[in-house]
Amino acid sequence: MPDFSELESLIVTTGDGTSFVVRLLPDADPKAPVVLLLPAMALKAKFYFPLARALRAAGLSVATCDLRGQGESKPALREGPDFGYRELIEVDLPAVVRALRERFPGAALHLFGHSLGGQVALLYSAANPDEVASVTTIGTGTVFWRAFGPRRWIEALWKIQWIGLTAKVKGYWPGGVLIPGAMAGGVMIDWARHSRTSRYSPRGSQRDYNRLLRELRLPVLLISLDEDTLGPKSNVDFLARRLPSARLKSWHIQEDSGVAHRDHFAWVQDSAVIAPAVAAWLTGGQWPARTTP
Repeated sequence: MPDFSELESLIVTTGDGTSFVVRLLPDADPKAPVVLLLPAMALKAKFYFPLARALRAAGLSVATCDLRGQGESKPALREGPDFGYRELIEVDLPAVVRALRERFPGAALHLFGHSLGGQVALLYSAANPDEVASVTTIGTGTVFWRAFGPRRWIEALWKIQWIGLTAKVKGYWPGGVLIPGAMAGGVMIDWARHSRTSRYSPRGSQRDYNRLLRELRLPVLLISLDEDTLGPKSNVDFLARRLPSARLKSWHIQEDSGVAHRDHFAWVQDSAVIAPAVAAWLTGGQWPARTTP
């Protein structure tokens, strides 16, 4: 298999001039389901290459794409205007989805998001349910402060609000304290607002995403990990309760799941275990007997 930088790619440009490199691992069957991988905060699409390879080995076509201001997207963070959740959901993802529709006509499109990427995937799908066949998330939960265990309420509240305040004052988040790298100020302000209120209210959006989530009827797989302190099971379960109409399945990965690395980031090293289970679920709704749902 070629290196990540040698994969087939599409250049996607939005109406506001932001460009993305969408890298592809197409299956030999042009009608094979397509999975679009959406990254977490401050992580590059290349980080998910092991997952992309494993999903491709399971018979799926796979696409990867950086979030705005990250990785191969242009302009780089702080070289362009500020942005928040609205741009990720209502500007960027629609452009990427259109490009994938043109590249894979007739193929079902599934979204797979990690952490923030999972939030973006769910919110986009809630607003555009006819464009998506299913949503899978891993390490994606609400960051509402009370969704964390009571022992972490104060920590979650002050750290996330400190990040939001710093981003508002500086115009961006420089990294550190929960988030490993720099992030756009608007994204972190929207994130902090969600943490305070439990509601998704992206700055500048006219959509009621909380209602749309309640009405979402797509198949949704929520994956949590027992060593994930950034997206713990309590937060994932809280998010699940915001999806009462979805055809919901939850998979809490524990020691007996065959996954050795179960924190917020290291799980990607066990893509060879996670990907086949996800592929079996999204193609047929079946759960492999050797995994523990």
